[in-house]
Amino acid sequence: MDKSEILKRAKAYIEEEKDERFSKEIEDLIAKEDYTELEDRFYRTLEFGTGGLRGIMGGGTNRMNTLEINKATQGLANYVLKAFPKEAKDGTLSAVVAYDSRLNSDVFAEATALIFAANGIKAYLFSSLRPTPELSYAIRQLGAKTGVVVTASHNPRMYNGYKAYWSDGAQVIEPHDVGIIEEVNKVTSIKTMTRVEAISTEKLVIIDKEIDEKFWNMCKAQLFRPDLIKAKAKDVRIVYTPLHGTGGMHVEKVLGDLGLKVITVPEQREPDGNFPTVEKPNPEEKPALKLAVELAKKEKADGLMATDPDADRFGTAFPDKDGNWVLLSGNQMGALLMDYVLLSRKEFNKMPANPAIIRSIVTSPFGDYICKKYGVTMMECLTGFKWIAAIEAKFEADGSHNYVFGLEESYGYKVETEVMDKDGVSAAAMCAEMILYWRSQGKSLLEHLDDMYKEYGYFEDRAISQNFPGQSGVQTMANMMASMRANPPASLGGEKVLKVRDIMNDPDLPKSNVLQFYLESGTIVSARPSGTEPKIKFYINSMVPAGDGSDKWFAEAKVKAGKLCDGIAADIQKIIDAASK
Repeated sequence: MDKSEILKRAKAYIEEEKDERFSKEIEDLIAKEDYTELEDRFYRTLEFGTGGLRGIMGGGTNRMNTLEINKATQGLANYVLKAFPKEAKDGTLSAVVAYDSRLNSDVFAEATALIFAANGIKAYLFSSLRPTPELSYAIRQLGAKTGVVVTASHNPRMYNGYKAYWSDGAQVIEPHDVGIIEEVNKVTSIKTMTRVEAISTEKLVIIDKEIDEKFWNMCKAQLFRPDLIKAKAKDVRIVYTPLHGTGGMHVEKVLGDLGLKVITVPEQREPDGNFPTVEKPNPEEKPALKLAVELAKKEKADGLMATDPDADRFGTAFPDKDGNWVLLSGNQMGALLMDYVLLSRKEFNKMPANPAIIRSIVTSPFGDYICKKYGVTMMECLTGFKWIAAIEAKFEADGSHNYVFGLEESYGYKVETEVMDKDGVSAAAMCAEMILYWRSQGKSLLEHLDDMYKEYGYFEDRAISQNFPGQSGVQTMANMMASMRANPPASLGGEKVLKVRDIMNDPDLPKSNVLQFYLESGTIVSARPSGTEPKIKFYINSMVPAGDGSDKWFAEAKVKAGKLCDGIAADIQKIIDAASK
């Protein structure tokens, strides 16, 4: 992009942006003639990805700011008005708006609510920050046709985002996401009103405890063994961290009501968009749990739980026999929760007809073997919990299956049907009950996980991410994927690639820029550029088929899987390095 085009876009943005904080940033960059930074801010306009609209906060079309929020909301409002003409005509359209602890989240959320209100759509706005799963729950409870949560989930502090939801309580997918973007791109004027005017005309309604209490009760209602919890809860000590996000009030409340002793990391309990104790507020990242592990050791806790800033992701760690704390991967906790839900449903005769579990394509196939044991159908979907929700919605519409659990490797789990997104709060409650159950059976969760490996085969997973920022980075990732399509690797980690699955041409799934390589052992390696961040991710789901279930087999399987993962990771790094030149 030449300098004249950059300046044209920059000046047009300054004219439109009403928030002086963001427009001044661009004015300063123009004054400094920093065209490299200006190009990065204006070479594109943010688009909806797997998580909606997400980007670094700041001035520019390629940044999260008030103007982009306003345009997105006006476009969403226009689309909703067209999608529900009857409700639009009789004035019964409504939307729910929530936000997390990130910088500017409250400002962006109120701006969103007031634009809905000005367009004749009643806006239910939470009085203060709330988790993403509660937003999904509220949409269904209030009969709203859409909803928005302002969050960037687990991203670093400089990010924020905007997740748009539909009337089923799930994030928007095709055709709605495409239709919304078309409306956003056509926006020439934005309707808004003051908070006072919106409240006085009852177009803005502030909500809190009336939804909170129902949400908490719903999370507790998913549990199978209330008598066990009542009898044994005081024997378990849980260290918990909300990572400066929204989860504190909810997880403490739900687990506390169950009688569990919850010890929250004091330095990370209060909401703070600066995330002063972590570089990334992501329970997947070991450094983010450093303070929690230290407190867990000090308190001699039985388990550690963590949620990300909008409390949809759920991370855990547990002490082994030697007192070392082991952080479980999303695949491991997903397998444990799945196993517990299925055995409990079977024991209490609560398994519905045609039960189904849904996982993303980059999630370990470990769960497939568990499903086979219980006679449950496992279904695959694209990455992003909105696709799990889409299949669940199909179940609700056609009655073909009954949803019993959903998971993805990135620490996302959903045990309930009342929420149509991953839910760290209900996952925490179910995990707490699971700890108590296996303790009543004379085992820790880690010991039971080892038993599962001996029964089903040993699974080890790794994730490799590489950032490619800027316009050139987008092209680098495109070139890398094109190269792997044209010349897929013949082997990875010393194992022959038996099959290549290109999701761009998979008849069973929507088109997506994902490649999967199937190896001799049953190991699957996936390559996927992120839909919300400037990075490409490789997922290694290695497998050593089940043997005789002995301790000797188990020890050898762990060594074999580790070496295979190391070899695959080295080969992937070569692919990344070649593309980066």
